[in-house]
Amino acid sequence: MINPFSPIIAVSMRNKNHTLTLWIIASMIVGIIVGECIHSFYPKDAVLIGSYFKILTSIFLRLVQMIIAPLVITTLIVGIAKMGNLQSVGRVGGRSLLWFFSASLASLLLGLLLVNYFQPGAALKLDMQTIDTQSASELVGKTQSFSIQNFIEHLFPKSVFEALASNEILQIVIFSIFFGVALTQFGEKGIGIVTMLDNVSKVILILVGYVMWFAPLGVFGGITAIIAAKGLGILGVYGYYIATFYVGIGILWILLLSVGYLILRNRLFLLLGHLKNPLIIAFSTTSSEAVFPKLSDVLEKFGCRRKIVSFTLPLGYSFNLDGSMMYMTFASIFIAQAYQIHLDLGTQITMLLVLMLTSKGIAGVPRASLVVVAATCSMFNIPVEGIALILPIDHFCDMGRAMTNVLGNGLATSAIDQWEKE
Repeated sequence: MINPFSPIIAVSMRNKNHTLTLWIIASMIVGIIVGECIHSFYPKDAVLIGSYFKILTSIFLRLVQMIIAPLVITTLIVGIAKMGNLQSVGRVGGRSLLWFFSASLASLLLGLLLVNYFQPGAALKLDMQTIDTQSASELVGKTQSFSIQNFIEHLFPKSVFEALASNEILQIVIFSIFFGVALTQFGEKGIGIVTMLDNVSKVILILVGYVMWFAPLGVFGGITAIIAAKGLGILGVYGYYIATFYVGIGILWILLLSVGYLILRNRLFLLLGHLKNPLIIAFSTTSSEAVFPKLSDVLEKFGCRRKIVSFTLPLGYSFNLDGSMMYMTFASIFIAQAYQIHLDLGTQITMLLVLMLTSKGIAGVPRASLVVVAATCSMFNIPVEGIALILPIDHFCDMGRAMTNVLGNGLATSAIDQWEKE
């Protein structure tokens, strides 16, 4: 039976999304104004005052993190189970990995080409006394145990409850794949389990809607805190570095959207309309993880089948962070340029291949890209302390990285869904 009120409900949902977008944009503008006022009128206490505003961002991100683990585990298990057989799982998984590794290689290679062309490190002149060596030392300490061996071992959970408690996305994905595949072999007896998990995921998606209304507060707090601490003037100090990085982001977007258009045709523009809110939230909160639940919801509204979204999107958040990967080659070679260290083509290609592997473990790790960059620098005898050079502006680069990660995963999921339909 057709619900006569469904058009009214649809219009109401669009109005809510439009209202949320306006609130988010307004929060960004007000945050910039308030942050600059604090920086100008209370320079001595700006960092302290900004930290109080940052509490709003922390609350929003904690609310999002609260629902990520249960959403991933329920949707991924249900997605695999609904495919019905291992052949479907293998086909969709193979197509997903083909897209992810192709996009990863393109992103890393683009960063490599641009940083060599623009040479931002060679032109940057910084006062070494202003380097945040304490933050750099803390970051370096995190990389001491970072290795390919540890990364591979870390993939596999020793306890699913530990993985859920610590939001270890990769480990949750591994467990969910095993559980989902086992459920496909359980026959009709497993239907009840699938139905239960499916209903749980639907309840969590309703919860997502509630959490997203905290997004404007999170955006306002994050923008206010960083502008209060650094001021608008920081954009002038590092303008060339930021500009060249965003040129790369722009080219990567053109590349991704071009491939997306070849697959989706005119539906690409409809997809971009659905991705509007997640892209804005990711840009302003510098967290692609923060929009995972919302992204899952809008992709289903776009028309992607739930079983494809449930399977592909969690994998994408572990293996398809295009913006972060482009940044890692860009930042690593930038540091080498800043220290006037010449890296020949062979060394740079080797670095790219190393990043191709190590970048697959960065999902959900705070300042994850910097951790991998620091580890890579130490492997190629580049001073790891150079991380301190980019710490002050990492927040602004992270905006572009997070936004690009969301676009890449939205396109990947939509493209794979289209391939499966064909």
